Amino acid sequence: MAIQLVKFMLKFSNSVSFSSNSTVRTISSVQYVASRARDPTFEKYMDHYKKLVKVIAIQDLILANPNKNPPSVSVDFLSRLSQRLHLNRGAPSFLRRYPHVFEIFYDHTKSMPYCKLTDKVVEIAKLEAGAINESLSLVVERLVRVLLMSVSRSVPLRAVFKVWRELGLPDDFEESVIARNPQLFLLCDGNEPNTHVLKLVGSYSSDHFTAAVEDWRVLECCKEDSKVDRTEMQYSFKQGFPPGMKLKKTFRTKVREWQKLPYAGPYEVVGEKKRAKIGLKGLEKRAVAIVHEFMSLTVEKMVEVEKISHFRKWFGIDLNIRDLFLDHPGIFYLSNKGKMHTVFLREAYERGRLINPNPVYEARMKLLYLIMMERRGMLTMTQESVNEKGDVQDKDDRQISASSVLDNNGTDK
Repeated sequence: MAIQLVKFMLKFSNSVSFSSNSTVRTISSVQYVASRARDPTFEKYMDHYKKLVKVIAIQDLILANPNKNPPSVSVDFLSRLSQRLHLNRGAPSFLRRYPHVFEIFYDHTKSMPYCKLTDKVVEIAKLEAGAINESLSLVVERLVRVLLMSVSRSVPLRAVFKVWRELGLPDDFEESVIARNPQLFLLCDGNEPNTHVLKLVGSYSSDHFTAAVEDWRVLECCKEDSKVDRTEMQYSFKQGFPPGMKLKKTFRTKVREWQKLPYAGPYEVVGEKKRAKIGLKGLEKRAVAIVHEFMSLTVEKMVEVEKISHFRKWFGIDLNIRDLFLDHPGIFYLSNKGKMHTVFLREAYERGRLINPNPVYEARMKLLYLIMMERRGMLTMTQESVNEKGDVQDKDDRQISASSVLDNNGTDK
């Protein structure tokens, strides 16, 4: 670990600037990710969040069957999808591990076990859907802002599908958001068959929206105890480095120089002449501003790197997105837990939670809490409670309970 940290610091001290274009990579991409300074708070959060991702995938499959009473899917169906859902020890083991979330029951008509959501999770799903519907005006604005950051004021619809949950869009956003706002959005055929491009209708001035970092600068200027130099404030971003990360004097100097560097804002139109004028360093800082603003628009101020990469070309970012996050550890934190690279907007979090939570985020945290409970809090079934469930008392059902579906051996990780 000490050697990796030294490599990490040498990488920054030897670079001309923060730009991933100007940095000469002497180590592989995998080594570069591994050598970053880890933040235990975010890593611990991801230990739980990677389980939430799997649970939500199964929840979506269950809720996609509204005509079934109750909405459910067969355990056999989930078992066939185990590899795709990354259920390492199989679907039955995973479902048993979270009894506060899933309930397995035997369907006599189908002669096979099925899985449904518990009443608590159904209520949480309704709570999240209600929070999204109540914030539709904000949802529309988020989508407009995303399109405004695009060079062509348009993005592929498939890219929006990648981040619909992150942006807090309804699952029927094509109808409830796009189709109902024809004065704002237009769906066009893409260059490839069966592809669509979402375009922004009408024109907006570059100062129509204020970037989140601008709001921070205003608040920071009003603080008497602000630690940010007033001479750097105009183009500064909030910085907060991982605990235990030793910052050399040369590194601090490069941070201050980068903070003063002028750049074009995320909603500002940048033509070829302006691109040449601001130069590569300015374009790199603009790229930071764009991804910073994009993450500020997300519900949880976090997103998978692979998902945001679908917008890279449309946002006019000519840099490697992942390297951009790694080059700015004071603004972003990159985790590779759960077989995915997830980036956090560092300034939005404190002690593993959002500083300014929203109703959609709060609903998702309720589900995460039930996941963290695992089997804790589940009372041993008494004979009286068994009698209340005639199906469980049935001999055939007891045989199913003794089968591999409800076998208590093994757990999923």
